[in-house]
Amino acid sequence: MAPGGKVRLTSYPAIANAPLPAEGNGTFSNLHLALLIFVTPAILLRLIPFINPSWVPWWLYFILAAITGVPVACGYWTVMSIYGPRKNNKVELPGRPIEDYITIKDPKLKQQYFGSKKIPMQVFHDAYFEGKIDIKGDMLDVLEYRWDWAEMRFTLELFKYVIFKLIPDVLMHTAKQDEEQVRDHYDRGNDFYSWFLGPQMIYTSGVISDANKRESLEELQDNKLALVCSKLALQPTDRVLDIGCGWGTLTAFAAKNFGCDVTGVTLAKNQTAFGNDRIKNNGISSDKARILCLDYRNIPVQPGHYNKIVSLEMAEHVGIRHYSKFLGDVYNLLDDDGTFVFQVAGLRPNWQYWDLIWGLFMNKYVFPGADASCSLGWVINKLEAAGFEVRSCDVLGVHYSATIERWLQNWKSNEANVKSKYGDHWYRTWLFFLASSVIIAREGGSSVFQITCTKNLNATHRIEGVASHGNIHPKPQRPFTSVYH
Repeated sequence: MAPGGKVRLTSYPAIANAPLPAEGNGTFSNLHLALLIFVTPAILLRLIPFINPSWVPWWLYFILAAITGVPVACGYWTVMSIYGPRKNNKVELPGRPIEDYITIKDPKLKQQYFGSKKIPMQVFHDAYFEGKIDIKGDMLDVLEYRWDWAEMRFTLELFKYVIFKLIPDVLMHTAKQDEEQVRDHYDRGNDFYSWFLGPQMIYTSGVISDANKRESLEELQDNKLALVCSKLALQPTDRVLDIGCGWGTLTAFAAKNFGCDVTGVTLAKNQTAFGNDRIKNNGISSDKARILCLDYRNIPVQPGHYNKIVSLEMAEHVGIRHYSKFLGDVYNLLDDDGTFVFQVAGLRPNWQYWDLIWGLFMNKYVFPGADASCSLGWVINKLEAAGFEVRSCDVLGVHYSATIERWLQNWKSNEANVKSKYGDHWYRTWLFFLASSVIIAREGGSSVFQITCTKNLNATHRIEGVASHGNIHPKPQRPFTSVYH
């Protein structure tokens, strides 16, 4: 089903190629939103009958602005998500009835959405999780054509979630909250994760080495592990800290292949036990590598103890409120001549409403408390404010799409196992999560940034980082001739 229009389709074996690469509604203006937020309190003060504007204290305006700011923003999102146009119409939609894509079993929903009447994406995924809707065919294929049967409307349910759950969590974001949310998520059961992550148990993006080749999940992850260790320029004398080490695969990989001393930290008890078993099973002594079950804020070492630090897609759980403090802690733990490889999931600043709805789904159902997925510019600013200098940065969104597509295939192949132990709801939730993530990472709505940093000090030996600065050492695809005059 090739779309009409002028957009070129791809056919690379490395990824799930888009059959309908249409743009969605991205109508949004920070200026308009700011004006609404600042004007609304003034209007309210004039509308309240028992208040005389001439004697209203100045602080009452700011209290009203604080109270109304989030509802006004949600209201703005709602209106613009309904009435805003697509960014462009280069891709023509097939125009098929909703029944070609999904089967609505709930009578009330069936009366609302039929034929050309599109269903809001949030309404769809919630009803799908509850078994009120089934998909026709493959979830990834159905979501690829989502523009034809779903609308990316900011609904009342999303409105309530943002005001009563997301905002309070962002503002509070305590260490206790981190511990509860991480353990609820990652201690669900190692079997649950193995059914999509595979035997390596790596819950972060892999790396494509050749777009014209379909590499296995294990090959993608081995590429990533080798790349990270190369950027760290690991040596046997190194003291390495792996913050948010997960099931300890990178910790064991670095210790086994480079002979360095590696400490991994995670809040999840299951991950700690699994990781230490993995270290032992690979013939690595506990005085060379170990996994500790503790908060990164409680790592029991002196400042500057580690000369290599790595954190792969853990910082999202830190939260916006504590992001600067987290990077400051990393800075203090790192030797003045050390290297920090920081891989973090992020979002595009020029977002579309599909991005927003997907992000809220992720926060509610998949990664509660992971509110620090931000733009690359925001992350770089935070790193520099903490005293780091960026040596290199790679944007790995399409690599993540390829990785998640392998996870999706694993998950589908283990459908019976998942449903038998965890039920249909968990299978459906993760199926939607993985399929939608394949698409949004490929499209750029979500991405992954792999950033290599050093301390920004006069005495930093920057010359020693040249060998691991891979992007400036390209391998020419053909011979070239130098130009001198």
